[in-house]
Amino acid sequence: MRVTIVGAGIAGLSTAWSLAKLGHDVTLIEQGSIPNPLAASGDRHRMIRRAYGDADGYARNLAEAFDSWDLVWNDLGVSHYANCGVLGISQYAGDGAERCRAGLDRMEFEYERLEPREAAERYPFLDPETFRYGYLDREGGVLFSERIARDMKAWLKMRGADIRMHVKALSVDPHGACVRLDDETVVRADRLVVAAGAWTLQLFPELAEELVTYRNAVAYLEPPTDLEDAWSNAPAIVDIGGDSDGYVLPPVDGVGLKIGTGVHKVRAPDPDVDRVAGPSEGDRLLRLFAPPLSRIDEYTVAEVKTCAYTFTADKRFFSKRIGNTLVVSACSGHGYKFGAAVGRRVAQALETGDDAMLARWLRAERV
Repeated sequence: MRVTIVGAGIAGLSTAWSLAKLGHDVTLIEQGSIPNPLAASGDRHRMIRRAYGDADGYARNLAEAFDSWDLVWNDLGVSHYANCGVLGISQYAGDGAERCRAGLDRMEFEYERLEPREAAERYPFLDPETFRYGYLDREGGVLFSERIARDMKAWLKMRGADIRMHVKALSVDPHGACVRLDDETVVRADRLVVAAGAWTLQLFPELAEELVTYRNAVAYLEPPTDLEDAWSNAPAIVDIGGDSDGYVLPPVDGVGLKIGTGVHKVRAPDPDVDRVAGPSEGDRLLRLFAPPLSRIDEYTVAEVKTCAYTFTADKRFFSKRIGNTLVVSACSGHGYKFGAAVGRRVAQALETGDDAMLARWLRAERV
């Protein structure tokens, strides 16, 4: 079967990887480089964690996500994963961090509960006066997304995939599985997969009732010198508690300390607009992390990167068959950790035609 994939973020790359392993003819189209720094999955590292708040279905699917990444590492010959553990910090009853801990309890996942003084002794960048408790899940950590993209691209090239970078899909014929590119060529296939992330609505504007595009930013920080060792040995932080929906990725294997928060996102109908960070954007992000971080005035913002991605109203993955085309989108801010598993599931659906099973899995419903 000839399959064209539009979008080489983690969903597109993993679908191409899965299809190539099954012996199919793959053409992968990407409007930028691979990795694309403007894409939702184009940053340097991402979190993978079992704590999932109220979304128990996604927590259950993490086992398949980890297994799928292991298959990727086997094919690439190298693991791009650091199992540094995942920390949650609750500032008040019922905040996001506490909901994540409650989810761990429901799933009967083991974790270590830490009182504030104990947590601050272990992680001296925390202010123990500002939170109620912490908890450490030793399963989970960091996926190195840029390295994954580079190595998957190289693997696909060795397997004979047709990879076309720096060409933009202008339009698609979903029933004919055709893509018209901005270099005046038309790519034809038996099946078409559109995994274009925030650019999906440019090809399928009729999906605007189901998909909403947002723009967000993350900041890379330089901590105070005397806290560098503490951060280099720190876990990822799934939720800092409070109202900011903030998370932290520690500096691991040469990749810097990163912060991000859900409350910073804004609606962005055009993902190509406003992609340069504002002069004070990093400082605004940083301020959202005190509490629970102490000495916040001593941190320096080294870099700010913007990202654009799609959400659904219920924050679940989205798939829709239109003719001979399968549209897969809506990472809703949590897609990367499932990337390898999504690719395998999409490839399976293309072979079997079982779109209902794919949709149930993507929505984390019991199958």
